[in-house]
Amino acid sequence: MKDRTVKIIRWIARIASILIIILGLPFYFGYGNPIPFSTPNYTFLDNLWLTIFPLMFIGLLIGWKNEKVGGLLVTIPVFIGLLASLILQGQIVNLMLVPLIIGMLYLTTYYRK
Repeated sequence: MKDRTVKIIRWIARIASILIIILGLPFYFGYGNPIPFSTPNYTFLDNLWLTIFPLMFIGLLIGWKNEKVGGLLVTIPVFIGLLASLILQGQIVNLMLVPLIIGMLYLTTYYRK
C-alpha cells in the first residue's frame, strides 16, 4: 500500500472511532446499571456486552496512538461478542460490525506501516 492510502485509512478509522465514542457512550451509560454482572435481571449476553463496551471504547481511543493495541482491544472483544450472539441468539448484532471494521482498519494501518 502507498503511504497516502495508509494515511487515508488511518484517518477514516480515527474519525469513525470518535463518532462511535460520541454516539456510543450515552447509550452505554443510559443502559441502566453499566456494571456487568451486578444486576440479576441482565442476561449473560447483556453482561457480556457490558464487559465488551469499555474495552471497545478504550481500544478506539488507544488506536489513535498505538494502532496495534487499539485494534486488538476492539476486534477481539467485539468478535467474541458477535460470536456469542450468533451462538446464543442465532443472529449477530449488525451495529457492532462498525467498531469491528474500525478495529480491523487500525490493524491494517499498523501492519502496512
